[in-house]
Amino acid sequence: MVRDPDARLAERIRTLRTRQGWTLQDLADRSSVSRATLSRIENAEVSPNTQVLVKLCSAFGLTLTRLLAPLDSGFQALIARDEQTTWADDDIGYTRRVVSPPNRDLAAEVLRCELRANTRIDYETPPVAGQEHHLVMLDGELTVEIDGRAYGLSQGDCLRYRLFGASRFETRAAPAAYLLVLG
Repeated sequence: MVRDPDARLAERIRTLRTRQGWTLQDLADRSSVSRATLSRIENAEVSPNTQVLVKLCSAFGLTLTRLLAPLDSGFQALIARDEQTTWADDDIGYTRRVVSPPNRDLAAEVLRCELRANTRIDYETPPVAGQEHHLVMLDGELTVEIDGRAYGLSQGDCLRYRLFGASRFETRAAPAAYLLVLG
């Protein structure tokens, strides 16, 4: 059984790719991630950053949560905090905790995201085009740009949207924490 997170992710990406009947080059063409980088990811030689993972999500048509872990086969009503999966991109200061993971029986998932101060994340494409998002600010301030339109959010604000194109998340002098509900 594979226990290392990078090795588990490598195995998951390889499994998804081969189930589609795709070569590494096919996935490279669909994701705009180089074949060499994909090979290194699948061999657990490197850990992909947030932007690369989103490109892979788009290629597979999966949310990041669903890419990182296969769907549970059983229904678990209570997800205790210590059972919630956390993933971090330390290079950019982004952390996401899967508060309510996706399940075959449920459509929505809830994420708690934190972004350190003076950080900007640009996404060229959405993980799943047209997916419904509800972003609820818990702490700090965040500028979110959706399809070229910028929104300034503060504690308690909610931004609802369907994501079809590029997006940007940016903090200024203070970190931000928010819930993201995907449906």
